[in-house]
Amino acid sequence: MDYILVTVSILLFAAVFSSKFASRTGIPALMVFILIGILAGSDGFGGIYFDNFNFAQTLGIIALVYILFMGGLSVNIKEIKPVFTKGISLATVGVFITALITGILGYKFLNFSLLESMLLGSIISSTDAAAVFSVLRSKSISLKNNLKPLLELESGSNDPMAVFLTVGLISLIQSDVSHWYDLIFMFIKQMGIGVIFGILLGKIIVWIINKIKLEYDGLYVVITLATAAFAYSFTTLAGGNGFMAVYVSGLTMAGASFVHKKSLIQFHDGIAWIMQIVMFLMLGLLVFVKDVITFAIPAFIIAGILMFVARPISVWISMIPFKSSFNEKLLISWVGLRGAAPIVLATFPVIANIPHCHDMFNVVFFIVIISVLIQGTTIPAMARLLKLEQPLEKGCRSPLAMQSIAGTNKLIEIRVSPNSPIIKKPLFEINFPNDTLVAMLMRDDEYVIPHGATTIEGNDILSILTCETQEEALYRLIEKGETDKESQP
Repeated sequence: MDYILVTVSILLFAAVFSSKFASRTGIPALMVFILIGILAGSDGFGGIYFDNFNFAQTLGIIALVYILFMGGLSVNIKEIKPVFTKGISLATVGVFITALITGILGYKFLNFSLLESMLLGSIISSTDAAAVFSVLRSKSISLKNNLKPLLELESGSNDPMAVFLTVGLISLIQSDVSHWYDLIFMFIKQMGIGVIFGILLGKIIVWIINKIKLEYDGLYVVITLATAAFAYSFTTLAGGNGFMAVYVSGLTMAGASFVHKKSLIQFHDGIAWIMQIVMFLMLGLLVFVKDVITFAIPAFIIAGILMFVARPISVWISMIPFKSSFNEKLLISWVGLRGAAPIVLATFPVIANIPHCHDMFNVVFFIVIISVLIQGTTIPAMARLLKLEQPLEKGCRSPLAMQSIAGTNKLIEIRVSPNSPIIKKPLFEINFPNDTLVAMLMRDDEYVIPHGATTIEGNDILSILTCETQEEALYRLIEKGETDKESQP
């Protein structure tokens, strides 16, 4: 047991420290994590033999549950509202078309049946924006025109569709489902139950957190951990899509105010990172390099179909009802980066003992590596080429934390733009709404405790204690200089 703990801790240390190297070089961190797993495996220096697909699938599902929960919990509701229908279209219609085209065209180059080829297309149909934005952050750039929240929404909500398609096609191959059109009813049922249960559970948990008044703050963490696990398991037992329920419950909580919200989000961010590291290391251990290399040529062909044919066509079709420029669609197409979810889904055919299941796993693994190395390292250059990049705004990691309950108080952070009308004004001259206090500001990476004579400068980040009803007035004041007469003293 001691040897196992030492090995696991060393691998975790190696993954964390190597993320710094990944950030500086622009290589997605997941690639480095997987590489460490491969080097520690039986074909690497570590010599650790691991081929337990059942354990890998179980751990992968648990990891995806908490990654998806954090994905929903960390969403800025205001940012995704303008792109919500776009993102859902990409996450459903886009994923389906990607799977369909990849499966049909890939059938010509693989020794698989048509259904097996369609299964492969379904497994690699979802995207991983976490890897994308780690690359963008390493280059200190972001994206214009609401592309960032759009891609975050798509990647956070498209895994349930990929899971549904994967499980559905396995059922068709095993004849558990009589006809392909039975999957339509299954889709409506699973997604509907997932969304409804996710919304209800999210609202119930927010109510409980705000009302329960626990004596020990650490127990609020236990509640949210249990929420994610319960949302997945209970929804799955009820015949719904557990992954959809987990994401929607997190999304519902993100749009509400509750006690310890900021600290709970920070905690789950750490949990999500642990889950990603453990999952990538385990998947690296699961791979036998010699077996994977034998599928290099078909994997390159399928990856080419995915990147240059299936993904662009799916983006163009799913965005027909919406206004987007040619360059925006082109960048969205290129940002279809594959991550850990396809590799986890590739364990499903192995557990179900589908024909060519191990070949399928090796092909999927190789495709993910190709996608990460080619797309992941060229996204910044593509954003610049298409003139869709913008400087990455440095976030404020305020040391302040407080209990925030709807209708009473709230701690918000607002960046003062260089064109704001309040620049060069001391705080006492600014007509802030009633019940508002500027508790702290960040300037040049340093925290300042302000007083009435403190003069505001461009790019200051203000930590403001206010009530929820005054939030919109604050944004108007700081961005446009507009005030609500009735809110002034």
